[in-house]
Amino acid sequence: MFNLIPREIAFFEMFQKAAHNMIEGSRLLKNMMEDFRNPVEQARRIKDIEHIGDGITHDIALKLNQTFITPLDREDIHGLASVLDDILDLVEAVADRFVVFKVAKPTETAIKLANILYQSAVAVGAGIDQLGKPHADVSQYFVLVNSLENEADRITRDVISKLFEEEKDPIAVIKWKEIYENFEEGTDRCEDVANILERIALKHI
Repeated sequence: MFNLIPREIAFFEMFQKAAHNMIEGSRLLKNMMEDFRNPVEQARRIKDIEHIGDGITHDIALKLNQTFITPLDREDIHGLASVLDDILDLVEAVADRFVVFKVAKPTETAIKLANILYQSAVAVGAGIDQLGKPHADVSQYFVLVNSLENEADRITRDVISKLFEEEKDPIAVIKWKEIYENFEEGTDRCEDVANILERIALKHI
């Protein structure tokens, strides 16, 4: 009668909603890089998705505060919600930089990094879909996300090194360095989600 017994499914459903919303944001960014027609409108649509994500994160925090017994450790619930929100924040930040910096068009590297970030987001979402399922095997998603993060890290390191060697305009260096680093940080946060999922899986073997 005091709602001390939680509806466990509610947390899992909210995480799935947050993950799928995050995937949609990364998909829109990937499309923006591949079809750079109206960056202001494309960035606005991504911002709308980011606002939805903020609302889901707030709902998870609210339910966490109202629930006496949780299906997962509280620090894992809080960490997972926060990092999923961070991924979407970085997706929105990249889109925003293209508008604020008045970038003429994405580079091939930006297109490649957007695709890697999207693949990472999809893998993260697939892992989160396994939450709460008996005998769920999420190891394949950890491996994939880690591999994608390593690839993004290598590409970003190489392109920034090349940028400092070849680009004569210091303003362009500053702009592209920030954009590339935001892409790479997005894949870092995807790896953080995978690490939390792995920790959850080990606790519930």
